[in-house]
Amino acid sequence: MADGNEKAIACNIGFIGAGNMAWAIGEGLVKTGAVSSTQIIVSAPTDNNLGRWRQLGSKTSFENGDVIKNSDVIILATKPNKLDEALNDAIRTLPPNEVHSKVFVSILAGVKVDGVHSKVNAVVPKSRVVRVVPNTPVAVGAGASIYCRGPTATTEDLNLVKKIFSCGGICEEVPENLMDSAGALCGCGPAFIYIMIEALADGAVKMGVPRAMATKFAAQTVKGASMMVLETGKHPGLLKDEVCSPGGTTITGVHAMERLGVRSALMDAIEAAAKRSIELGNKY
Repeated sequence: MADGNEKAIACNIGFIGAGNMAWAIGEGLVKTGAVSSTQIIVSAPTDNNLGRWRQLGSKTSFENGDVIKNSDVIILATKPNKLDEALNDAIRTLPPNEVHSKVFVSILAGVKVDGVHSKVNAVVPKSRVVRVVPNTPVAVGAGASIYCRGPTATTEDLNLVKKIFSCGGICEEVPENLMDSAGALCGCGPAFIYIMIEALADGAVKMGVPRAMATKFAAQTVKGASMMVLETGKHPGLLKDEVCSPGGTTITGVHAMERLGVRSALMDAIEAAAKRSIELGNKY
């Protein structure tokens, strides 16, 4: 961890679950210098996803209790239906009454913070929980994360969680009743954008542009358009109008998109993802 880095985080961070979202968070933290790789410990039931963490320089374990004992902040990154199993495994390995009062961060899709709080406190008494919905672009410092507080989480806990996830992009608090809908936008949105980038590149390839060039230009175009929205503060509709000359190529393409329902398809995608998040939460 670099001296004088204002993003530096002076605590050990653990991950229970070593999949792609956990990796994006951990990789982003190390890349920005917020933590050193040795401040991270990760557990998983098999070695399938742990090798890249060891290459990063982090500690790994098959025991979830090791992560809880050796971390100040524990990020729960399992599948929602694996949470009980993961916590039961921790009970098996944690010394009775020796570990308490930790900060847990739940990134479990759809699962309400109160439910996670109850389950966690049965294992580690007096712990606090913060629910976060991050997205994979945190790995490259361009993420969008949202969070809400658990019933006993303190202001200090929230500030720490915000600092951790702000290292990978923007991070804002929202009420929990918006976590599923805003989470569908932030958490699932990158996949929808990747499809758009691929489709834009496919269109260019169809018109004779080489694949590598088409993909590069499509990705840069999406990046540039996003930066225009964020940095100018203009409404996306206004920025669109500024590109559409009367009778020109852009408005002709926009008309094709509207005729084929691209706008409604994206709205439906967010709605479907939000409803699935609510459905998952109702199960757990």
